Amino acid sequence: MAQDIIDGINPTRMELLSLKNRTKLAVKGHGLLKEKRDALIKEFFDILDRVKGIRENAEKSLQEANDALIEAQIAMGDLAVKKASLSVKESIDVNISSRSVMGVNVPVTDIKMEERSIIDRGYGFSDTTIQLDEAAKKFEESLKYLIELGEVEKTIFLLAEEIESTKRRVNALEHIMIPRFENTEKYIDMRLQEMEREFLSYSHHFQFIILFF
Repeated sequence: MAQDIIDGINPTRMELLSLKNRTKLAVKGHGLLKEKRDALIKEFFDILDRVKGIRENAEKSLQEANDALIEAQIAMGDLAVKKASLSVKESIDVNISSRSVMGVNVPVTDIKMEERSIIDRGYGFSDTTIQLDEAAKKFEESLKYLIELGEVEKTIFLLAEEIESTKRRVNALEHIMIPRFENTEKYIDMRLQEMEREFLSYSHHFQFIILFF
């Protein structure tokens, strides 16, 4: 046949029944995968809308932090700023878990950061300036935005991979597997009809011979 069919298929009624069941399952799977693909695409664009705002906040906060750092370096000197930075204690606690989006595990970050004073940061009043404290606050804010940005960008990457994989499976079912199953069903049905006609023709011929003998 010109049409694409399953190789090595036996044209029997049992095979036809089995193939029809496989076709039904493939059609059902195709529908479920399309629903999954559409839901993933919606989630992807919902998160994509968030990325722009988070990135803008991170860039703005980092710019403000850098400006404040430059002011502190001017006021205190580069060496004094470096010395103060060595005294700074860790200020952030990040817990990373995950959630499932249509079977895709994406990261969820839980950021714990308390408002801190100069003493809490670890450097003293005597050899630092208000510009340094402002720079530290801005960098702490930036860090929160950067962690959040990392979360959503990783989520987008994982969703994009799953969308592409699901699209390939949908296309394979829609353009290869289901048409092949349907073509094979038609082939088996046609062969069964041919075999039935051949059998009837043989039966009539045999009956005709019996009448004369």
